[in-house]
Amino acid sequence: MMSTVRVRYFAGARAAAGVAEEDVSATNLGDLLDHLAGRHGSALAAALAVCSYLVDGVQWRDRSIPLPAAATVDVLPPFAGG
Repeated sequence: MMSTVRVRYFAGARAAAGVAEEDVSATNLGDLLDHLAGRHGSALAAALAVCSYLVDGVQWRDRSIPLPAAATVDVLPPFAGG
């Protein structure tokens, strides 16, 4: 079942996507990432390969679990610092 989720991009992912956030329909995280890479191109696809993902503030690693309806998905590239 497809859910519409809010995707928020941070740092390099934001630059690669060309937008700060957008609403997208997807069934699970894998489907969402494929859709985003297709929509925004190779620069975002490369960024997505190394990003971490939060769904409603919880780290989400399993790309096959259905996304909750109206969830917020944060796309977080690796950060440097310390």
